Amino acid sequence: MIEVQNLCKRFGKVQALAGASFVARDGIITALLGPNGAGKTTLLRTLVGLLQRDHGSISIDGVDPAVDPMAVRRNIGVLTDQFGLYERLTTREYLRYFGELNDMEDAAIERRIRETTELLSLEDIIDRRAKGFSQGQRIKVALARTLLHRPRHLLLDEPSRGLDVMSTRALRRALAALKEDGCCVIMATHVMQEVIHSCDDVIVIANGTTVTQGTPQQLCEQAGLSSLEDAFVRLVGTEEGIEL
Repeated sequence: MIEVQNLCKRFGKVQALAGASFVARDGIITALLGPNGAGKTTLLRTLVGLLQRDHGSISIDGVDPAVDPMAVRRNIGVLTDQFGLYERLTTREYLRYFGELNDMEDAAIERRIRETTELLSLEDIIDRRAKGFSQGQRIKVALARTLLHRPRHLLLDEPSRGLDVMSTRALRRALAALKEDGCCVIMATHVMQEVIHSCDDVIVIANGTTVTQGTPQQLCEQAGLSSLEDAFVRLVGTEEGIEL
């Protein structure tokens, strides 16, 4: 479980986070939904300890990443907008390398490569070098790396961007498997269809603070509307950054 209270982060004159608070539970896919510039990426990077918060508290299974960052990182997987692929390595070599970085045993690495290959439909690129990969292929390989060490917490920053229909379906299968396995998943997204198809809970943020949190149905009821997209617009007061 991930618990955040009154999280604040400033970059010079820009207040990126201004008191965000929420709880993301185990076995739940939680959407982090907000317009452009709302603070979603800053929030995810602060959770994993890539950025130091100015104020507030973070607890990831009872551990503060500022106090024991390595304990947190051993049990967390992060997919950011920077994939970090090595173009001269094949997908298999790349995954094996990151398994070794996570101190996984050889047998465990090979087993998890097989499992993530099947889960994300990587069979056609598992032994291809990354140079020349499409955007969707790069995202899937980066997601496989994120899942390889079986983290209990997943932070995904717009994982469906650039994916075709089949890759999007593979992502949904992966999310469903993670949920069934009891993982705590936070997925930042602009895409309402992904929230509707994959997410059980929604955190809405705007201007660096939490507007509300609840199931998609609860958000619609709160806004007095039947459409989640319309409810989101009413709750944050802007139509910027929405994708259907």
